[in-house]
Amino acid sequence: MWGLMASPGVSDAAPEICPPACDGIPGSAWIYPGAIPLAPVYRWPDLAGIAVATTAPRFAFESWCASPPRDGDPRDYAVAARAEIVNSPGQWSLQVQVVHWRGDTVTGGRDALETLEWARMALSACQLTAPSVSPSLTTSEAMQFAAVVSGAGRVMRTYLVVDPASSTLVEMTLWSATPPAVPWRGVPADAEVFDAMAVPLCTAYLGSCR
Repeated sequence: MWGLMASPGVSDAAPEICPPACDGIPGSAWIYPGAIPLAPVYRWPDLAGIAVATTAPRFAFESWCASPPRDGDPRDYAVAARAEIVNSPGQWSLQVQVVHWRGDTVTGGRDALETLEWARMALSACQLTAPSVSPSLTTSEAMQFAAVVSGAGRVMRTYLVVDPASSTLVEMTLWSATPPAVPWRGVPADAEVFDAMAVPLCTAYLGSCR
């Protein structure tokens, strides 16, 4: 397994499930490590064990795209945690974030969906805000999208999924300097990755799935 650097875990303080409200991201909300792209090479660890709470979470592509801030960003009052593994240049690094809006799911689900749409538009405008960076959506659907972002000697693969029934958004991003030492081959299709990101939310937020 390639070496990795990770922030200390706070999973002991996180519940495994979230009925009916949580001030932290449940340990069961994280994608199974074996379902993360390139898992056979990198043997990704249990993300709940390295996750740290974060305020005002931002998506990885925003720094690459120099995306302008959003006024009244709903992420500023969400509960969120981030798990990050940073490997050496040329190896793939990983960031996964789970963002949850407390309260009624009508309002929280709307915040989650609006945040996804804002992200989709910000990513589509990436070449306007960062001319050397080129985005390309590989899948774009109502509650999820995936994209490749490349430029300045780097490449990023990013996936965003919303579960409005639990007022939750999940971001997963992998990035590397180019050319990456490990080719992006044998990776599950976008739909399989989306499912692997979304299914844990049914366990984490009881009653959100029927």
